[in-house]
Amino acid sequence: MGIRQGALLERLRSSLFFVPMLFVALFAALGLVMTEVDSLFDGATDLPFVLTSTVDSARELLSVVAGATVTVAGIAFSVSLLVIQQASSQFSPRVVHSLFRDPFNRRVMGLAVGTFTYCLMVLRAVRGPLEEGGEPVIPNLSVGVAVVLGVAAILAIVAFIDHNAHSLEVSQILARVTDGTVDQIRRTWPERGARPDLAGEDRLPAGPGHRILFATSGWLQQLSTEGLLDLVPDGGTVRLDTTVGRYAVEGTPLCTVWPVPDDLEAADDHAEGATQTGAVRTMQQDPSYGIRQLADVALTALSPGVNDPTTAQEAIFHLAAVLREVLVRDLPPSVEVDERGRRLLRPEEHTHETLIELAFDEIRRTAASLPTVCTYLLEALHLLRGAVLDVGRPELAAHLRCQADLVLAGAEHADLLAADRDVVRAAHERRFGEPGPAPT
Repeated sequence: MGIRQGALLERLRSSLFFVPMLFVALFAALGLVMTEVDSLFDGATDLPFVLTSTVDSARELLSVVAGATVTVAGIAFSVSLLVIQQASSQFSPRVVHSLFRDPFNRRVMGLAVGTFTYCLMVLRAVRGPLEEGGEPVIPNLSVGVAVVLGVAAILAIVAFIDHNAHSLEVSQILARVTDGTVDQIRRTWPERGARPDLAGEDRLPAGPGHRILFATSGWLQQLSTEGLLDLVPDGGTVRLDTTVGRYAVEGTPLCTVWPVPDDLEAADDHAEGATQTGAVRTMQQDPSYGIRQLADVALTALSPGVNDPTTAQEAIFHLAAVLREVLVRDLPPSVEVDERGRRLLRPEEHTHETLIELAFDEIRRTAASLPTVCTYLLEALHLLRGAVLDVGRPELAAHLRCQADLVLAGAEHADLLAADRDVVRAAHERRFGEPGPAPT
């Protein structure tokens, strides 16, 4: 799938309009089909008494169902916006994107507006004896289906409210972000040892290259490796001067290519077509955004206005779950070489160390004066240290140990009672022993 198609699919997945629009079209077609079926059976007048109607009762019933379901749709949209606003202020604006992607909410909205549309289509087919044609037309089957859809829509709104009440639980929000991030990592990052050894391939060519600049500003959401390599001939080199997940500022470097292309303007246009920028950051090629979201929830919980260390604890351990998946895998290669000898260099890509820092640096600084949260951080770092030692990565264990020492150093220098410092010291010593030298 191309990056343009991928960007379109991502927008559709997070759109509150697309699925209800499909339901409207589907139920409008259903209304037309059902009225045709009724006409074939001449209104199905031999149905049981409970399923037959008069002209007036059919119109009244269809009007009631249509009015009720459009009210349900209004409630559904209002509740969704309330949930989004609450999650944004209570947890982090960055977690809102995952709420937009919730398929259950969009289906309930679709059922409500679809039922309303169905009732309108059937209502137009009802005719009285004094109207055109002189014969009454009562689509009994269609009216019966409208009753079923109306009851389904009312039950759906009850399930919708229950679903949204639970979706505001912090554990649900954190689990949604964690599961999405871990799934993306498993899809796009190689197992340990599966990455090809391209040592020495990161050298830069001799001579000047052509620097290509961003034509627009926005978050770099996706890029096409094949599209960027098509900028150069066989044996050529492309160095990416940014990475997915960063904000692209118009006129700043996107990449540099060697040799210099013959048609500079065509090369610039081709590079623009090989990248996708947008107004929002996404996880499509950027699992580090999931780490950013979880860290933001912890930071919001530790802010003076919220002051919720227990939510910070949950966010910290969800971060540990994501980082464990990161640290036992190889990162995507910083050098890619295709069969034609063309190289794509990615010097700005995240490393394991920078992802550990992204997860914990801001939290430990904010939590320095909170001994309970410091203890949570030490426990998460201890668990991760054990995981990387189990897969034979002592260099990452050393980096996690440095983070633990920084947690202790922050508590030592914070304005804490001696007893509270002793709590952090004891937690550190139990998990890591004596602190090592201060990291540089």
